[in-house]
Amino acid sequence: MTDDSTTLLLGGRIHSPSNPDATAMAVKDGTIVWIGQDGPGRALHPDARVEDLDGAFVAPGFVDAHVHATATGLHLAGVDLGGITDAAGLLAAIRAAARPGEVLVAHGWDETTWTADRLPSRAEIDEAAAGVPVYLSRVDVHSALVSTALVELAPAARDAAGWSADGPLTRDAHHHVRAAVRAALTREQRRRAQEAFLRLAAARGIVSVHECAGPDISGEDDLADLLALAAEPGHPEVIGYWGELDAVDTARRLGARGLAGDLFADGALGSHTAALHVPYLDEPGSTGARYLDADTIAGHLIACTEAGLQAGFHVIGDAAVAEVVRGFQLAEKTVGQRTLAGGRHRLEHLEMIDAEQARALAGWGVTGSMQPQFDALWGGPAGMYAQRLGPERAAAMNPFAMLAAEGVLLAFGSDCPVTPLQPWDSVRAAVHHRTPGSGLSARAAFTAHTRGGHRAAGVNDGLTGSLVPGAPAHYAVWDAADLVVAAPDSRVQRWSTDPRSRVPALPPLDPDAPLPTCLRTVRGGEVLYDAFTSAA
Repeated sequence: MTDDSTTLLLGGRIHSPSNPDATAMAVKDGTIVWIGQDGPGRALHPDARVEDLDGAFVAPGFVDAHVHATATGLHLAGVDLGGITDAAGLLAAIRAAARPGEVLVAHGWDETTWTADRLPSRAEIDEAAAGVPVYLSRVDVHSALVSTALVELAPAARDAAGWSADGPLTRDAHHHVRAAVRAALTREQRRRAQEAFLRLAAARGIVSVHECAGPDISGEDDLADLLALAAEPGHPEVIGYWGELDAVDTARRLGARGLAGDLFADGALGSHTAALHVPYLDEPGSTGARYLDADTIAGHLIACTEAGLQAGFHVIGDAAVAEVVRGFQLAEKTVGQRTLAGGRHRLEHLEMIDAEQARALAGWGVTGSMQPQFDALWGGPAGMYAQRLGPERAAAMNPFAMLAAEGVLLAFGSDCPVTPLQPWDSVRAAVHHRTPGSGLSARAAFTAHTRGGHRAAGVNDGLTGSLVPGAPAHYAVWDAADLVVAAPDSRVQRWSTDPRSRVPALPPLDPDAPLPTCLRTVRGGEVLYDAFTSAA
């Protein structure tokens, strides 16, 4: 008789720290109960339902520690502006996509990659849109080009900080038009977008995501609907964060893990709104925008700590990081270092930070929720960071190795739709940082995108996010090339295939190496995605 409660996976390559040479894994009632070799597996579990892996690679499922589900789902079905190279191309995309009676939502333009960086005027956008409300978010989602018809739906934008009569809207003006776009969506449109996002996440080997919601991002109804949808069978887990001050009751009503995520301490570098000590190189009159001061930050940390909620902030520029660190220092004086560290608070992005600040954050138990594809997209001597900051400041961005060395827990994500929902690309980007010495080992980068994400959400059982007996069966099955292990001495070679290392192997992450393809994603023993039966 077959034991339907137990599944025995055979003939694979199992990424397990407890048994790096394992080829088999048994799962019972959603929990990993055994890992080892095929022969003992058959003997120990003779009645289990058998799955032949045919050499596939089995690894812990990914966690994306910073997503925007509805926005990503809308962009999946909308217009991708990432390939646009000039103003004429942008206008042509508007003409092709604008539909009477619907708001046109499109994303991804980045003038720093254009052949000519002139942006289209609002009059040109109005002509191309023919009266349709148009919202075109920049790649960093902190500014947008809009049509006059959309401004008419958000008239308060004209009197808000960040208003421009002809160019992109930033700061509060941008928040007003984004709210108008959100209000124009029907509940059915929102559900379709969220379902599309969750399907894509499962197809990319992701078992859990952290939704960074808030009143300026997506709205209470959006988060409530997403959490309800994710609670239905067959979906990745969604951990909700709500980015608002003085909102403990709101967080509890929504079921949010904390008042964190995109609670803005500042803006973004691409839109010249990240808060800097020294002005932007390409906009010398600006040091960006700082939205919160140290006293406000401290008050939020204290309130969340006392309420048993995670606190956190979106923080990018060095002036904003300094203000956040001062806020933690003030909060410590009220609640004490140990209690503050027990709150497991987190910071999103954390791109411009020095070693002294990192050491202080590690002492407060802070997680750095970071996005390696930012460096892949904007790093390097000719990238957006260098254009905005100059090469010296740009080279210090996203210092993963330094943060890890100082003891800061890292949790990786995409900030989708800012960068794609492609976790293996993120792992590779963290390894091959554009600044030599700032990258991580493959093992550390992979851990930050798996176990680190669970820990960032407060799961500290020592098991979740690893394939070991007793752990929840959160895993993905991959079609992957021959596995390799990080060499202990980088002066000799980057990779080693020596099995005596006893380190679980990973697929090769060299820049030109093909990355794994997801065949199946499983969370708690439940199949979320199967390449042979699902449409990604």
